[in-house]
Amino acid sequence: MIKAINITRNYDQLSVLKGVDLEIQRGEVVSIVGASGAGKSTLLYILGTLDKPTSGQLLFDGKDLSKMRLAELAAFRNKHIGFIFQFHNLLPEFTALENVSIPAFIGKKSKAEAETRAKELLDFLGLGARLEHKPSELSGGEQQRVAVARALMNQPDVVFADEPSGNLDSTNARDLHELFFRLRKEFNQTFVIVTHNEDLANMADRKLVMRDGRVD
Repeated sequence: MIKAINITRNYDQLSVLKGVDLEIQRGEVVSIVGASGAGKSTLLYILGTLDKPTSGQLLFDGKDLSKMRLAELAAFRNKHIGFIFQFHNLLPEFTALENVSIPAFIGKKSKAEAETRAKELLDFLGLGARLEHKPSELSGGEQQRVAVARALMNQPDVVFADEPSGNLDSTNARDLHELFFRLRKEFNQTFVIVTHNEDLANMADRKLVMRDGRVD
């Protein structure tokens, strides 16, 4: 589904990615591990089209994303890609239901359609009784599950997760990890996860190790 070919990323004189080649198949759970500064998050952001490579090609179902204009790329990202971050990035003034609905609104879905889908996801994630709660009224684990629901809102082909359990205690981290595999089983959801958590990394179908800007 995703193919990266000789991806490099430079910031002025600093070379962060030094020719990365990888492929992600549909329905896979892939973990990316490595020391701090190895280039994991930079690679994840490029794969997720939040950043552009200095050189190389990124293909999604055979489509060369480097040839897309910014507006076209933003629309593609909203439709095909979901994101989960270490710090959930929920909007504090909005309820769980509203936060989850936002990607659908960006995608021009109606309020009724968006809220129906959001409620289904929140119910599935065990948050059906927390729809009208704002992030400050939710626990850390609940906030991260809201972020997972938001990432799944537009039924993306792939979800990219950057240290998704890094801000959770061990119990909530384990619950979140198990949730990823339940979502893969239920929806054939593809996940690419950057993590320092060895348990999560080893649960994945494949574990990619990054060293000094390259994938071993």
